[in-house]
Amino acid sequence: MAPLWRGRNHCGARSRKATVCYNSKNATMKITICGSLKFFDKETEIQKELERRGHVVFMPIKAPGVDYWAEDNSTRVTAKRGMNLISEHMRKIEQSDAILVANFTKGDIANYIGANTFMEMGFAHHLGKEIFILNRIPDQQYIKDELESMELTVLSGDLTRIA
Repeated sequence: MAPLWRGRNHCGARSRKATVCYNSKNATMKITICGSLKFFDKETEIQKELERRGHVVFMPIKAPGVDYWAEDNSTRVTAKRGMNLISEHMRKIEQSDAILVANFTKGDIANYIGANTFMEMGFAHHLGKEIFILNRIPDQQYIKDELESMELTVLSGDLTRIA
């Protein structure tokens, strides 16, 4: 069966829902940053740079008192449930024009994309949002085919490519 939608909209973007073309120097986008909270400090730097460029940026919520590097994930799970963090982040994606996946090296995986981020990417794809990925697609075999089928815009670390 052929896909219900393919190609680009009238603005040349991959989004099915975009109604505003972002090709003037003063245009801004609403962008939700997605990525592992283990890299929250780096994501905050990205937020500042995008805001400096005139974009509106929605960030993930870092739960207070949670050690995101701890091997025991029970406090992370409790925070996600108690603060409804997954649904809250999905609402931000719904309000956005695009998402930016901040994928950095984690352990021995270059450009890591975790389970939550992958889920957020799938949700954004379903909604027809533009999906920017900061670094190249990771070599994570269990999600590589799906990532390659989403028509991602790989920025190669260059935030100026978001225009």
